[in-house]
Amino acid sequence: MNSRYHLEMVCLLAALAAVLVASVASSQGRRYQGAMGEPGTKGYRDLKKDAISPPETEFHMARMIYRTQGGGGSHGYWEPWWAIDYPEAEDHFLVALRRMTTVQVAEDSRHLDIINPRIFQYPWVWMQQPGRGRWNPNEQEAACLREYLLRGGFLLVDDFHAGDWDIFEPGIKRVFPDRPIVAIPPNDSLMHTFFDLPQGMPIPGKRHLRYGPIPQMEGPSQWRGIYDDDNRLMVAMNYNMDMGDSWEHADDPTYPMDFTGLGYRLGVNYVIYAMTH
Repeated sequence: MNSRYHLEMVCLLAALAAVLVASVASSQGRRYQGAMGEPGTKGYRDLKKDAISPPETEFHMARMIYRTQGGGGSHGYWEPWWAIDYPEAEDHFLVALRRMTTVQVAEDSRHLDIINPRIFQYPWVWMQQPGRGRWNPNEQEAACLREYLLRGGFLLVDDFHAGDWDIFEPGIKRVFPDRPIVAIPPNDSLMHTFFDLPQGMPIPGKRHLRYGPIPQMEGPSQWRGIYDDDNRLMVAMNYNMDMGDSWEHADDPTYPMDFTGLGYRLGVNYVIYAMTH
């Protein structure tokens, strides 16, 4: 049997199993909770519907569901770490993406486990808070993510800081044990594919501004990544940055407009890069 076909079948069977246990899944250990949030409230998601629905248009953002310990964010403990900043981040950024480009953009994101075979229909996957969420992919999940990326998929990792690296690195090394994690150079096409972006400027979360307009970050902002054999960036890492907050708080007068502007421009570059590489 062809090894790629075999892996697809493994992912498919695993996804079907995950959907079957959705009705009893808890926030502590299972990948599908059936729904996120309370029906009728902002941010409510039917995750089982997301799992079987195809993309609606040319670009449809996908968030990666992963097993998470607890939750938090603007909507309280019910919001798992992988869903942090939802739905305001999408509400603001997807409108901006539609206005700034000619890309046909879906109204909302889909929320998918990486073992779901539907993931191959989405060129751009966003992982949030791998540190607080304690992302820890098993062997099967790592194999599916590796296959997705090697086939041309793009993973953006956002909102992790300082000690979070020690949690995230073992997981991504399980995906690519032989590929180095490197600094994305300033001349990489990612930084110039739509907007020319400066490196080094922080993108703080709202919590980093609690003591005033100068961000109190856990360390210097760094763009890191993993490349394939053709020098295509497969995984981009916003380390010591919180791009999701810059989108979520775009209409918050206490969040500086300059940071939102940079977060929007960076997000647009990520999307255009993923769609063209």
